[in-house]
Amino acid sequence: MRVLFAGTPDLAVPSLRAVHEVSEVCAVLTAPDRTSGRGRRLTASPVKQLAEQLGHPVLQPERLNGEARRQVAIYAPELLICVAYGKIFGPKFLGLFPRGGINLHPSLLPRHRGPAPIPAAILAGDSETGVTIQSLSERMDAGDIYLQSHRPLDGSETTEQLSAELAESGAELLAETVRRIDAGTVTAKPQDENKATYCGMIAKTDGRIDWNSPAEKIERMVRAYAPWPSAYTYLNGVELKILAATVRSADRAEHLGQAVGGAPEPGTVLGVDRELGILVQTGDGVLGILRLQQKSRKPAEWRTFLNGNPAILESVLGGTEQ
Repeated sequence: MRVLFAGTPDLAVPSLRAVHEVSEVCAVLTAPDRTSGRGRRLTASPVKQLAEQLGHPVLQPERLNGEARRQVAIYAPELLICVAYGKIFGPKFLGLFPRGGINLHPSLLPRHRGPAPIPAAILAGDSETGVTIQSLSERMDAGDIYLQSHRPLDGSETTEQLSAELAESGAELLAETVRRIDAGTVTAKPQDENKATYCGMIAKTDGRIDWNSPAEKIERMVRAYAPWPSAYTYLNGVELKILAATVRSADRAEHLGQAVGGAPEPGTVLGVDRELGILVQTGDGVLGILRLQQKSRKPAEWRTFLNGNPAILESVLGGTEQ
C-alpha cells in the first residue's frame, strides 16, 4: 500500500521509521526548513532528516493549496498518515487518497482533543493517558477510532518524558493499524462526543506561576511545562524557572505554616527542608522546590542555588520582570 507520511517534530520520527518498515512510503510531507539558533541557519525538521536518510522524496509546501495537491498527486498515494504535521487537511486534499487518512493522537480520545494533549493530561491530574489512531476528518481530532493503547500515570511524569514514551508506543500502534487496514481486518468506531474535552496551544505566559493556586496544581505545571515553556516566577524581578518540585500532605504543610507563624502571603519563601528543598507558601499547601534556574544561569539543585543566592530565604516570589 502506497502511503504519504505527513509529520514534522521529534514525536513523529519513530512513526515514520515504523511505517517505512510495513508499507511503501511514496513521499513525505513536512514543514519547510526554518531558521534557528544564534546563527539563524536553516534547519530541516526531524522528520525531513530521517526521510532523507531513508531515501524518501520530501515535499515542503508552505500551504496545502492547488500546487501542493498537484505535487502529492504525482506520487499516487493510497493512504495519508499524519503524525503532528502542523496543518489542517481540507476536503480537496483528503480527496487525493482512495483509502482515506489516519492520524496518531497522543491521548485517549475523545479526551484532550487539540494541539497539546500530553501537557493537558498532566495538568488535569489524569490517572492514565495513551495513544489513539483515528481516521482523519474535517473536525479536529473527531475522526473514528481504529486502535488505542493505554499508559497509566503515577504523577511523576513530565511532558518531555511522556512525549518520548508515547512516540515509541504510538509508532508500534500506528504500524499495526496500517497492517490491519491493508489486510482489511480493522474497523473504526465513532467517538463519544459527550466525553470530548479540548486543549489549546501552549503560550510562554501559561508557565507563569500564580502562587495563590494550590501546591498540587503548581507541581503539575512544573511537570507539564517541561521542557517548554517551563513553570516560572520572579525573584526580585529576575525570571526564575522551577524545574522540579514536590508537595507534601496537608498535615505537613500545616505544620510548616505554623512554624513561621500562621499563613504567610502566597509566594513567601518559608525556609528549607532536607526532603522538600526550598519551601514556598501557596494558596493551599507548601511547595518544595528541588531544582531551579535563574535567567542566564545554569540549572541548579536547590542546595547549590541557595549557596549562591541566600537572599531567597527572605523573599516573596512573584511580581514582574524588571
